Amino acid sequence: MNPVEVRIESAPSSTPPRPRASWHLRANAIVVGWLGLTVAVAPLGDVLPAPRWLLIHVFLLGAVSTAILIWSEHFAVALLRTRNPSRTGSLARLALLNAATLAILYGVAAGPWQLAATGAGVVVAVVLWHAYVLVALLRRALPGRFGHVIGWYVSAAGALAAGGVLGGLLAAHTVGGAAHERMHAAHAEVNLLGWVGLTVLGTLFTLWPTVLRTRMPDRTRRASRIGLRLAAPGLAVATTGLLAGWRWAALAGLAAYAAGTAAALAPLAEAVRRRRPHTGAAWTMGAAVVWFEVALVANLVVVATTPPAEVTAALDPLLPLVLAGFVAQVLLGSLLHLLPAVLGGGPVRFKENAALLERGWTVRLAAFNLGVPLLALPVPTPVRLLGWALVLAPAAAFVALAVLALTRSRYAAGTSDSGPAGTSDSGPAGTTRVAPMEGARVRPAGGRRPEGSRPALAGVVVGVLLTAAAVVLSVTGSGGEQAATVTATGARTVEVTLSGMSVRPSRIDAAPGTVLTLRVTNADAQRHDLRLATGERTPLLARGESATLTLAPLSEAVDGWCTVAGHRAAGMTMRIVPAGAAGTGAHSGHGTSGETATAGPARLDLSAPMSPGWTPYDAALEPAPGGTAHDVEIRVDDQVVREVAPGVRQRVWTFDGTVPGPVLRGKVGDTFTVTFVNGGTTGHGIDFHAGANAPDDVMRTIQPGERLTYRFRADHAGAWLYHCSTMPMTQHIANGMYGAVIIDPPGLPAVDREYLLVQGELHLGEPGSDAQVVKIREGRPDGWMFNGTAAGYDHAPLTAKAGERVRIWAVAAGPSSGTALHVVGAPFDTVYKEGAYRLRAADAGGAQVLDLAPAQGGFAELVFPEPGTYPVVDHTMRQAEGGAHGLFEVGAR
Repeated sequence: MNPVEVRIESAPSSTPPRPRASWHLRANAIVVGWLGLTVAVAPLGDVLPAPRWLLIHVFLLGAVSTAILIWSEHFAVALLRTRNPSRTGSLARLALLNAATLAILYGVAAGPWQLAATGAGVVVAVVLWHAYVLVALLRRALPGRFGHVIGWYVSAAGALAAGGVLGGLLAAHTVGGAAHERMHAAHAEVNLLGWVGLTVLGTLFTLWPTVLRTRMPDRTRRASRIGLRLAAPGLAVATTGLLAGWRWAALAGLAAYAAGTAAALAPLAEAVRRRRPHTGAAWTMGAAVVWFEVALVANLVVVATTPPAEVTAALDPLLPLVLAGFVAQVLLGSLLHLLPAVLGGGPVRFKENAALLERGWTVRLAAFNLGVPLLALPVPTPVRLLGWALVLAPAAAFVALAVLALTRSRYAAGTSDSGPAGTSDSGPAGTTRVAPMEGARVRPAGGRRPEGSRPALAGVVVGVLLTAAAVVLSVTGSGGEQAATVTATGARTVEVTLSGMSVRPSRIDAAPGTVLTLRVTNADAQRHDLRLATGERTPLLARGESATLTLAPLSEAVDGWCTVAGHRAAGMTMRIVPAGAAGTGAHSGHGTSGETATAGPARLDLSAPMSPGWTPYDAALEPAPGGTAHDVEIRVDDQVVREVAPGVRQRVWTFDGTVPGPVLRGKVGDTFTVTFVNGGTTGHGIDFHAGANAPDDVMRTIQPGERLTYRFRADHAGAWLYHCSTMPMTQHIANGMYGAVIIDPPGLPAVDREYLLVQGELHLGEPGSDAQVVKIREGRPDGWMFNGTAAGYDHAPLTAKAGERVRIWAVAAGPSSGTALHVVGAPFDTVYKEGAYRLRAADAGGAQVLDLAPAQGGFAELVFPEPGTYPVVDHTMRQAEGGAHGLFEVGAR
C-alpha cells in the first residue's frame, strides 16, 4: 500500500456555492464556552460547592465531551467518505449532552442527587446513540483505508457508557466505604483512559500526520487494529478489577492497555521521524502525548502498589498530568489546527485565523508545561498557585483568541467557506485531500458579521454569568455577611469524626467568644474533608488521617460540610451555635422536648451512643394468650418525652406511654373489648383496622378525661394497624399514635423466636408546630424508626441462634411511607402479607423483601445460616439510612 498523506485544504475558488453549515461554528463555540467556564471556575476554588469535582466535570463533561461528540462524527464522515448523518439527530445529541451535563453539575453540587443520576442516564443514552450512528456510517460506507478508526470511537463510547453508569451510582450514594472508593477509581479510569484516551488515540492516526503535513505511515492500519485489540479489552479488565478489588487483574488490564497504547503510538513516532513538529498545534499535541505516557506509567505503578480501595487517593497527584498535561493540551492543540478550517473564509482568512490562534504559542506552551508539574508535585502553596497561573493563563489566552477569531470571521468575495472535514476528493498520487464540508457557500465581501460568531460570544457570556451566579449563591448560602469582631473569652478543643455520611458531633454549642479548635479525623473508608462557612477547611483526608482547624472567636452560627461531590447533600453537615442562639434541626448531643425544628429535614447522628438509661421497645412477641375474649384498657398520654434517635429526645403522643402502643394478639374469631381513655391534653380517638365497625361511635374523638368502649371481633387473620382516628390523622400518627394487632392465621406453626417491627416516620419538632406540620404535609420526614427509635436496634440488637427459625412480623404505620423489610445475608423462605401466604417454606423459591404499603402488615420467616451480625433494614435505602435499620446478633446454637 502506498503511503497516504491526509491534509486539510481550502477548496479552490471554483468550488460551486453551497449553503454554509453554520451549526459547526455554533457547536465549536459551545466548546470554547465550556473552556472559558473551566478557566473561570478554576480560581474560584473554595467559593464553589464541591470545587474540585466541579472543575473536573465542567472541563471533562462540558468542553471535552462536547468536542469529542462533534469531531468524532465529523472525522468518521470524512474518513469513510459517506454522507452526513441526520443534522437534526446531531443537534439533538449535542443538546441532550449539554443539558445532561448541566443537570449533573447542579445535581451533584447543589442537589437533589436524583437530578444528577438522571443526567448521567441521559449521557449514557446519548453516547450509545452516538455509537450507533458511527456503526451505521461504517456499514453503509464503501471499503476504505480508514474504517479502523471507527472501532476506537465506538469503544470509547462504550467506555463512557460504563463510566456514566458508575457516575450515576456514585451520585445516588448506592455504596459506601471501600466499595465507594473502588467504584470511584473505576469511574475515573474508564472515563479518562476510555472515553478520552481511546478517542484521542483513534483520532491521532490521521490527525497527527495532517498536523505535521507529512505522509501517514503504511503500517498505521495494522498498528491501529493491534492497539485496539489490546487497549479496549485491557481497559475492561482493569475496570472490573478495580470494582471487584482484584488488584492484579486491574494491573494486568492496565498493562494490556499500555501495550495497546504503545502499538498505536508507534506509527505516530515514525511520522515525527519524517518531519519534526513545526507549529503550535503540533508541539501542543506532542506535549500532550508525552504527558499521557508519563501518567500511564505512573498509573501502572500506583495500581501495582496500592490496594484498590486506596487507588483513587493515590492517583490524586496524577490528575494534573492527565487533565492538564494530556487532555487539555490535546484539546487545545486540536482546536488550534481545526478551528481555522471551521471559520472558513478561503485561504487568506484560513491563514489569518491560524496565525491569530497561534500567536505567542511558544511562550504559552512553555508556561503551560512548566505549570503542570507544579500542580502535581508536593510543593508549597505559593508555588502551587504559580502552577495554576502558568496553566490557566495560556488557556485563558487561547479562549480569548478563539473568541476574537470567531467574532471577526468574514466571508471574502468569491471564496468558499470551509467547514470541518466532511467530504474527500482525490488529490495527488498517494494523498487524500479533505475538501470543505457540505454546506459551504460564497458570501460577498463586506457582508454582515456571520451568525456563527454570536454563539461564541453567547457561550462565553453565559458561562461567566453562570459562574457569577454560582459564586453569589455559594457566598450567600455559606454564612452571609462577615461576622463582627468578638473578643476571645476562652478556648475549647472538640474532637470531630467524619464517618458514615455524617459529621459527629453534628452540632457544637459554645459560649460566644470561644476560640474553638476542631481536631478532625476521618474514620471512614471513603475520603472526606470538612469546610466551614468562615473559610477554614481541612485537606481531603484518607482513612485514619486527621487535621486541625482553629476558628476565630465565635460570634454567630457557623455551618460546616464535606465538599466531596454529593456528600453535603447526603447529610455530611455540622453546625456550630453560640450558646443561647436559636439552632436548627436536631441535636446530636443533648436534645430537649421543646426543640424547634426547621421546615427541612434535620441530620441525625445515628452512630452516636444512646443516652444513659435508654431502654429499647421490646420487639419480642409473646404467643397469643388463651381464651377467645380479651379485655384491654388503652390510655392516651401525649406528654411523654422519649429518645427518638441517638441523643435526640422530644415529646411524642402515645398509647400507654410507648411508641408503638401495646400489642394486641389473638386468633381468628376472638373478641376484643377495649376501654379507651383519653388521658391527654387534646382530643383523640382510636381506629382498629382488625375490626368491622361503623366508625361513627367507636372511632369518634373524645376529649381529655373521657372514655369509650370499642368492641370488635377479629374475623380475619393478619398483622393489623391501629391508630388515632382524630383529624388530621397525619399529625397524630406521625407523632407516635399507632400500634399493632396480630391475629394468627389458622394452623400457624410454632417457631423458635418471633419479633414485631412497626415502622413509623420521625418528624422532629414540637408536635403540632408549624414547622413540623409543613414536613408532615410535604412528606419530608427527618428519619424513620423501628418501634419508636431510629437505629435503636443498632444499639440494642435483636438476638437469635444459628439454625433457629425466626418469624418477623411487620406493620407499616406511615403515615405516608411504607417499607421493604430485608435482612442482609438471610433470604426469607416464608412470606405472609395482608392475610395470605405469598411464599411457604416448602416452596422452591425465596424472597428478598416483605414489601408493605402504609397501613399494611404481614410476616416473613428465615433461618440464620451461621453465627454473625445480620442487619435488618428497610431496603428503601433512603429510609434505611434515615434510621430504619437494626441488627440481629446471631450466636452459635
